[in-house]
Amino acid sequence: MRTVRALWGSSHPGPTLVVTALAFALGLATGLDAARLALLTVAVFAGQLSVGVSNDAFDAARDREVGRADKPIARGDVAVGVAWGVSAGLLALALLLSALVGWRMLAAHAVALGSALAYNAGLKSTRWSIVPFLVSFGLFPSLATLSAPVPAFAAGWAWLAGAALGAAVHLTNVLPDLDDDERTGVRGLPHRLGPRASAVLAAAAVVAGAVAVLVGAAGGDLSAVSPVSWVFFAAVVAVAALTAWRAIVRPPTRSLFRLVMLAALLLAAQLVASGSALVA
Repeated sequence: MRTVRALWGSSHPGPTLVVTALAFALGLATGLDAARLALLTVAVFAGQLSVGVSNDAFDAARDREVGRADKPIARGDVAVGVAWGVSAGLLALALLLSALVGWRMLAAHAVALGSALAYNAGLKSTRWSIVPFLVSFGLFPSLATLSAPVPAFAAGWAWLAGAALGAAVHLTNVLPDLDDDERTGVRGLPHRLGPRASAVLAAAAVVAGAVAVLVGAAGGDLSAVSPVSWVFFAAVVAVAALTAWRAIVRPPTRSLFRLVMLAALLLAAQLVASGSALVA
């Protein structure tokens, strides 16, 4: 059980659960039947667990160097080799479940996971660190639409919303670790922009995603937007505004990341409210 707890702690459980909830919400919005919805949700969950564990396995030596007591692999609670084996097994499971849905879903999920793993493997330390988030989250809405009996890519506005959300997540996720990252040679885009600029840009990205959903789902006709969609849009904007305000007046902390995660859940609800418009 200690190993299981350590692996769960290494999987970045908060973001993993949020992304899985997003997949479930998008599956509902697309109208998937129970079997396809379950396959989509579990495939995404397994994939996110794999990505999270591999991230900490890649970073184990750096985490030990800076004394990250919150990292189970760095603490020695689970061996790096065990973590790699579990990550590989979870990746295989994610791809297998995706294949059961269909080859198009398999291909899209493989690209999204490959992009995330490329970030873990080294892109995180470059000025291009945001690219995997744009790719993986941009593709993300299509995982649901490609899981339908008649698979299709998500509408263009959903790609934009996903990419904007991915940018926001990346720009805020690293904020509490900027100093430790600098000491170990990790210098991605947020490190180059600085914490306050990254947080404000993340808030702007979330709002951009919400605008894309609001306008895109209504076909550009704001008079066709439902009251529920307006409520979710207003909530996203309010959380983003709070994020930007906190970034400006207080030292950046992990609370900024939690606020963006809250905005992500609200954005997922906004996507659910868009219903069948999600399909291109």
